[in-house]
Amino acid sequence: MSKLNEETMAPIEIDLSSNQLDEGSLKVLAGQIEILLKYMFGGGSSFIPVKLRGTNSQLSSFARTLGNERRYLKSFERHGLNDPRTLGSRHRLERAVANFERETGIKWPFK
Repeated sequence: MSKLNEETMAPIEIDLSSNQLDEGSLKVLAGQIEILLKYMFGGGSSFIPVKLRGTNSQLSSFARTLGNERRYLKSFERHGLNDPRTLGSRHRLERAVANFERETGIKWPFK
């Protein structure tokens, strides 16, 4: 099996302004976010093509929530689940998720 590179990889496309969300599209969104998180943790090449669509506030909310998800997972990995730093990261993530859901009308796929 040949190794994938940036030229052969299809871009991840996320439309935060889409009004047609069903269970299937939420699963796709969860899979796309999972791929992004893996790349953020160094689980892939240094580049992954991503196309995001939405309003400025939706895009900002998505970026903030994704960043908080990453920080929470890093803290959990380093300090464990019951450490005060991890709990603080979790609370910041929960606030970011609530804001994302309010801004986009899309349920954040990870709880």
